[in-house]
Amino acid sequence: MLLVFSNFSYAGGETAADHTEKKKFDISEMIFGHISDSHDFHVVGDFAVPLPCIFYDAQNGLSVFMSSKFDHGHRDVKGYHFDHGQISRTDGLSFWDFSITKNVFMMLLVCTLMFLIFKSIANRYIKNKGKAPTGIQNLFEPLMLFVRDDIAKDNIGEKYYMKFYPYIAAVFFFILGLNLFGLIPFFPGSANVTGNIAVTACLALFTAVLTNVNGKKDYWQHMLWMPGVPTFVKPILSVIEVLGAFLIKPGSLMIRLFANITAGHIIILSLVGLIFMFSAVDGYAGESTGGGVMGALVAVPFVLFMNAIELLVAFLQAYIFAMLSALYIGQAVEEHH
Repeated sequence: MLLVFSNFSYAGGETAADHTEKKKFDISEMIFGHISDSHDFHVVGDFAVPLPCIFYDAQNGLSVFMSSKFDHGHRDVKGYHFDHGQISRTDGLSFWDFSITKNVFMMLLVCTLMFLIFKSIANRYIKNKGKAPTGIQNLFEPLMLFVRDDIAKDNIGEKYYMKFYPYIAAVFFFILGLNLFGLIPFFPGSANVTGNIAVTACLALFTAVLTNVNGKKDYWQHMLWMPGVPTFVKPILSVIEVLGAFLIKPGSLMIRLFANITAGHIIILSLVGLIFMFSAVDGYAGESTGGGVMGALVAVPFVLFMNAIELLVAFLQAYIFAMLSALYIGQAVEEHH
């Protein structure tokens, strides 16, 4: 479901701009081109790793082909035109895009790795029952115990934490995996998945549904008609509480993760862009070698520093999302004392 929502888009038909062989360096185009989703993994120059394109329109039906067929936008395929990551119909028709984009590919990769890793760990626990953990089991066990004891148990409570621990652990490792792969500057990394608001919106929606579906009587009573409060104040507070449960809390989860990850990518790409800006002559990048070297001397140390900060943020944002999800669920299942 998450894979579908993050990639599911309705594209209106429009004519793309003509291609030019040489153009002035535009740092904003460079930044937003790298942090946005695309139908291939750009490696260097004109070389890119293609991904499957899956389109549907009412007139032509289903079209499936690799994005390399577009030849970097120099060729139209089955009535579809590719221009700087954007797909349009040459005849102006509207269409549905079900493609395996860069973000979807990364989510599939992280999910596959999570399954293989935790399947292997589970088998080791069964095989080496009563023995000290080794290898990958020894690597992941502290993290798993941290998520169980310090996130799920502390925020949900002794009675119900094991019921929700699988979800809390899954969302923690899923976000962490995506964040770490996003820091890798080459294929199969570099995808800004948690910087895609559709992805963070789906994750926040899952937490909201899980929270409210499992809400106890006391949770709903304190939301809709809270005890110990003057009657004339209750309707006002109820509106605020309902907005908090269904809009503000999920919204905070969605925006916090999206904004922090996107901001980090933008800062790093802006610093890298200094190299091209210093080497530019009359707006054309790469014309001044001395300027490029000077830009690299300024940018590279800051990029390395920001990458170290982003490594911390990758863990921190996974922790915050999992912790707040556990906190909201804990508030919903808490019983009256």
